[in-house]
Amino acid sequence: MARMTEYGYFLSCEEHSPAALVEQARMAEQAGFTSLWISDHFHPWTGEQGQSPFVWSVIGALSQATSLPVQTAVTCPTIRLHPVVVAQAAATSAVLLGGRFRLGVGSGEALNEHVLGDAWPQAAVRLEMLEEAVQVMRLLFEGGEVSHRGKHYTVENARLYTVPDEPVPIDVSAFGPAAVEVAGRIGDGLLTIEPDGDAVARFRRGGGGSKPAVAGLKVCWGPDREAARDLAHRLWAAERLPGELAQILPTPAHFEQAVTLVPRERTAAAVTCGTDVDEHVRALGAYADAGFDRVHVGQIGPDQRGFFDFYRTEVLPRLTT
Repeated sequence: MARMTEYGYFLSCEEHSPAALVEQARMAEQAGFTSLWISDHFHPWTGEQGQSPFVWSVIGALSQATSLPVQTAVTCPTIRLHPVVVAQAAATSAVLLGGRFRLGVGSGEALNEHVLGDAWPQAAVRLEMLEEAVQVMRLLFEGGEVSHRGKHYTVENARLYTVPDEPVPIDVSAFGPAAVEVAGRIGDGLLTIEPDGDAVARFRRGGGGSKPAVAGLKVCWGPDREAARDLAHRLWAAERLPGELAQILPTPAHFEQAVTLVPRERTAAAVTCGTDVDEHVRALGAYADAGFDRVHVGQIGPDQRGFFDFYRTEVLPRLTT
C-alpha cells in the first residue's frame, strides 16, 4: 500500500517570540496541520531574524496549547548540552505531551554549539559524538540507573525519574550520505529539508526500513510575490549558503557577511513565494513524490494568519484528497 504523506507546521524559533510560537501552533491545528516541528537554536542565523527562545520552555507551553505531536528539528545533544540533560528535557516533554513528542537530533552547528568555548570538531567526529549521545539517551529513557564511560561522555549514577510510558523516539537529521547512513543505523526516523528521494531510499536500505522519513521547508505566502521574495531573501538567504559554511560559521554576524554573496535570485528559485496555489501544492507534493511520510511547512515573516487561512482553504484540501 502506498504511503500517505501528512502535513505539519514548522515553528521557527529564530524568527518568533515564545508567545507568537504558541499562537502559531494553535492556528496550525485549527488550519488542519497534523504535527509540529520546532527549531532548537541558541542564536538565530542572522540578526534580522531576531529571536531565539529556549526551546524546552516553549515545548512546555505547546503541551498546554495544542493536541498536536511536537518534534525538535533539530536538537544537538553533544556539546552545548550534555546528552544526559537533553534526555531529561525530552523525557519531560514526552510526559507533558502524553507521548506525542519525538526528539530530532543532529550533529549541530558552530553557531549554537561554540558558545561555551569548546572546540568545534570535524564532521566525522561530530557524527561519532552524536552516535554515543543517542546511545546514552536511549539507556536513560529506559528509566534505570545509568553509568557510562565512553570516548566522548561520562555518566555516573544518572536516572530519569520522570519518563513516558514508552521511550522517546529519536530521529536523526541528515544532509549528506554519511549522515544518512548514521540515521539508517541508529535513528527511529530520518529528518531532512530537501525533497531528496535518493536520501530516503538510502536511509531505508541502510536500516531505516519502514521508519518515518520526515522533511521541512519554508515558503513565503503573500499577495505581492516580489515583496515576499525580498522578505524570504532578507530573512533566510543563509539556507542557500553552499557546502559546510552553515556548520562552521560561529556567529550571526559571520552569517550576515556570508549571505551578501547569495544572490536574491537563488533564494527566489528555492523558496515558493506568493499566492499561486499550484506552486505551493507542487512544492509540498515534491516531498510526497520523494517518499516522505510527513512534511512540515513554515511561513516566513509576520503574516502568519494570512498563511494559515490560505493553506486551510486552498492548499491542504488539494494535498489531502
